[in-house]
Parts: sequence; structure tokens; C-alpha cells
Amino acid sequence: METLSQHLEYLGLCGDDPKAEDQILESLNRILLALTEDKQRSLSLLRESGIFLTLAKILKGNPRCAVKAAQVLSEIAKNEEMKKPCIEADLVPVLIPLLESTDQEMLLHAGRAIGRICYDNRDLQEELVKVGVTTSLVRILTDYADSEPLVHVDLLALCNLADLDGNCVRMVQLGVIDQLLDLLEKHVESGDISVQHAALSALRNLAIPVVNKVQVLEEGVAERIQVLLRSEVPPVQLKLLGTLRMLADGQADAAEILGQDPMLLNRLVQWCDANDHTGIHGEANRLLASIMHHNRSQEVVRAIQEAQGVKHLVSMTTSKHAAMQNEALNALAIASAIDLETLEESFKESQLVQSLHKLLQDDNTSPEVKYNSMGLLCSLLNSGHLRQEIEEDKIKETLEQLCSHSNANVVKEAITTLQVLRGETPH
Repeated sequence: METLSQHLEYLGLCGDDPKAEDQILESLNRILLALTEDKQRSLSLLRESGIFLTLAKILKGNPRCAVKAAQVLSEIAKNEEMKKPCIEADLVPVLIPLLESTDQEMLLHAGRAIGRICYDNRDLQEELVKVGVTTSLVRILTDYADSEPLVHVDLLALCNLADLDGNCVRMVQLGVIDQLLDLLEKHVESGDISVQHAALSALRNLAIPVVNKVQVLEEGVAERIQVLLRSEVPPVQLKLLGTLRMLADGQADAAEILGQDPMLLNRLVQWCDANDHTGIHGEANRLLASIMHHNRSQEVVRAIQEAQGVKHLVSMTTSKHAAMQNEALNALAIASAIDLETLEESFKESQLVQSLHKLLQDDNTSPEVKYNSMGLLCSLLNSGHLRQEIEEDKIKETLEQLCSHSNANVVKEAITTLQVLRGETPH
């Protein structure tokens, strides 16, 4: 630590002296070594030394030592407590021009330092967007697509900035979608999981703003992304499912593209059966429900029926999570309104009527789930066979009891469902 103190003192005195480059590099290397040997004591000394202003001088005025200074800074910024002094020393504006460098090592360390200092700091991220850092990141992604460490750092930065609706629209305009898809197609073969995961995270964030969904679809994301369906890596599968669900959310066009792809639907049904991986099992079911919910096409309903996906949606109505139950109930109600005849047999085989009755009888079922269960029942009553099952299961008595439920919406829906069951016109 005494040696480190001497090096820090030297840098403070001579850090901007171009004649002392060899000594500056030696001192910077000594800081890196000290951080690996005794991180906490080193950080304490660094904080007291005022090294941040010295690093800023080196980055701005000493090109030969700037790469090593950026590396030191990226290591320091790994630590949460060091971010504030980095920000106070105005290091981010000093680092940004370095993203125009043609030195891959500089790009790597400067990108890491910026990403670590700005992580989870919305104000700083917005500043980065204002000064046009997105353009630099897209350029790096294009020019250095073969450098996996650089691509990974770049993708993480893009992913963080894509949290800003900020910025999502601008990224899509800059053509980042094509770059991400090219990377995904390349790395699904090489098996670089971290790059796949980061690229999918960025794509998912980019697909959140409604204005982007249309653009993303027009660029063929729904089709191209499916090259990853053959991935056997759970983190990639999980991120893929989340990305596709974000695309389908609120978009009939996306739901129809995804819902008429036999390869996707068959893979989805396989994942719905993946009980050994609850995350993938849950996300696959939710994507299936989202496709069914947002589509308006008989073809999609029939395709999901043929892929044997309906039974999974029925099973999803009994999930432990109310959000998933409601997604399944709404999806099945919409599908029933589109083409009940196609679904009738699957509903009988999977005992949908009996599942709905249990939900209505169970005191632990949330009011919203009860409400949506009755909405689905009203749709099922349009089928003679399913109406017969509803009557035989004595659901009428349960509905009568729900007319005195504590929740006003449940009461209203129970009255409406009883009227439909009796053949009356609901008021």
C-alpha cells in the first residue's frame, strides 16, 4: 500500500507530463495490480488521492497512456462506491470522445468505464443520448462485429440505453435492429451465450415502444429471430421467449406472424411441457396466451389447436399466479369469440368447464380471475355441447352464490352470466 501511495503521489504531480510516459504507465499498472491484491484498501487510497482528476488529464492529453488510464478507470468503476467520485470528476464527458477511437483496446476499456459509471443512472444515460453516444455504439457494432469482448460491452451499453423510450426510437432509426439480428444469427452457430443474451435483451427493450413494434416487424425480426429456436441454452431460450412476447404484445400483425409459424408453435408447446425449468415453462405459456390474445385470425386459432397448444392454455387457468390465470382466460375468451367450433373438442378433452367451475367455487380465487372466468363461460355457452357440460356441472348454483359476492364487478358478471345461461338478454 505504501508503494501504491507513492505511485498515486507521482501521478498527481506528473500525470500530464508527456516526457514521463514510461513512469506514468508503470504507475497505472501498479494501481491495477493493487486492485487485484487488496481491493478495499486500494479503493480507499484511490478515493483520498484525487486520482480521478489526474486520470481525466491523462485521458485528454496523453494518447500513449490513455488506454491504460481507461482500463484503470473501468476497474475502479466496477465498485458502486466509486461511481460518485467518477461523476464528480466529470469523467464521462472525457470518455465519450474516446468511443471514436480506432484502437479496439481503447474502445473496450472506455466502453466498459462508461457503462459501469452510468449503470442505473437515468440522468447520466439521458446525457449520453443527447451527445449522440448511440451513433458511436452502433458504429462499433458494425465495424468490430468479429470482436466478441467489444461486441458484448457494446451490447450491454445499448441494452441499458434502450431502457429510455429513450433512445429506443433513435436506435431503430440508426439501423441497430439489423446489426443485432446479424449478430444473433452469427453467434447461435458459434455458441457465444453472453452475446446472444445481451443482443436479445437489447432487442426486447427496443420492442417496448409501440412506434418501434411496427418498424421491428417490418424489418423481419419475427422471422429472423426464430433461428434461435433450436438453442438448447435455458438463459437464451428464456430471453427469446420474453422478446417474442414483447413483440406480440398489443400487435395483431405480430401475433398473426408468430401464430402461423408451425416450427415456433411446436417448439412453444415443447417448452410448455418443460416442467423441469419453471421459468421457460411459464414464459412459453405466456407467449402462447399473448399470441392467442392479440390475434384476430381463425388461422391462428386453428394453428394453435393443431399444435396442441390449447390444453396448455386451459392448464394455465389454474396457475398459482393470478396474472397468468388472467392472461389465459382472456386469450381463451378471444379465441372462443373467433372460432369456438374449432376449439370445442379440445375444451371438452381438457375439462375447461370443470376448471372454470373450481375457480369460481374457490374462495382464494382473486375477484379478477372470477370475473374473467365468467366472461369465458358466457362465450362457451354459444356451444350446445359445452352448454350441456355447464348445466350438468351445476355451475348455475355457484353463479347464484356469487351474486352476493363482496366485489361489485364479480356480482355484475355473475348476474350477466346467469342471464345468458337462462337464455335471457343480458341487461
